[in-house]
Amino acid sequence: MKPLRINPHGLQLLDAVARTGSVTKAAELLRISQPAVTMQLRKLEQEVGLTLLASRGRGILLTEAGQFVALQARRLVALEDELSLLIHEYREGRTGSLRLAATYLPANFLLPAWMSGFKRAAENVKLILHTSNADRALDMLLTYEAELAFVGGRLEAGKGLVRKALAEDPMWFVVPPGHRLADRETTLGEMLQEPFIMREEGSSTRSMLISLCRSRHVDMPRIGLELGGMNEAVRAVAAGYGTLFASATEVREFIARGEVARVRVQVPGPPITNPLAVYWRDGDPLSVQAERFLAWIFAHPVSGIED
Repeated sequence: MKPLRINPHGLQLLDAVARTGSVTKAAELLRISQPAVTMQLRKLEQEVGLTLLASRGRGILLTEAGQFVALQARRLVALEDELSLLIHEYREGRTGSLRLAATYLPANFLLPAWMSGFKRAAENVKLILHTSNADRALDMLLTYEAELAFVGGRLEAGKGLVRKALAEDPMWFVVPPGHRLADRETTLGEMLQEPFIMREEGSSTRSMLISLCRSRHVDMPRIGLELGGMNEAVRAVAAGYGTLFASATEVREFIARGEVARVRVQVPGPPITNPLAVYWRDGDPLSVQAERFLAWIFAHPVSGIED
């Protein structure tokens, strides 16, 4: 059976006639002329192959077929109203989804509070967070797997990305509590004689430690273990092995509980910090959901990061 091609506008007019009981009132409701309404309804009759209207004195009434089609038209109009509302809410950023990528520190110490607060203000926006190393987080932006990336490390925007700073967190060296350097001061050279627990290639903290060694013209650290996550790395130190170079926020609670100990390393020059920033694609307009989330996080700074 060949499907009918029906002009939705004619169905809207029929629905208005059915609700008002009059072509004249329907025309007034829709702010168009009565002859235009009549013409469109006659055209609708031709499209559906049914008589929809019958004369009644000076007025008209719906035939049985007209009542049936008007019922279906009411469903269509209700769906269009719902669709219009949904699109409006999406354009206002009150629905839809937002994909985020983040490295360990922002994923664990910044985003949980931001995401929870934002959800209270925009309950119907779905937030999706993927945690990875810095290289992978930025790659997710470029491959459209995420719209915003929250990354720690001294990374330039580049690669067609925009960067906006969030905070600066000190970088600390930590060792097991019984280590000979625990809670002591030492030089960078002596610290680097210890076996290190290193993050995987692509990690910002690994890149920062390598850059530190190169800028201070000292030998690269000896890698004792290589682990794919900061939490695993800290727990390996707590278990009694190796030295870790980490952002202060990532290890502060472990130090407070006595599970690891800090070593105060004398490094010439300005303090070594872990810059935290949010990135997005340059030249691509941000979705309303992303714009609202960015506005939220900058209006609600999270405590616990050494800004």
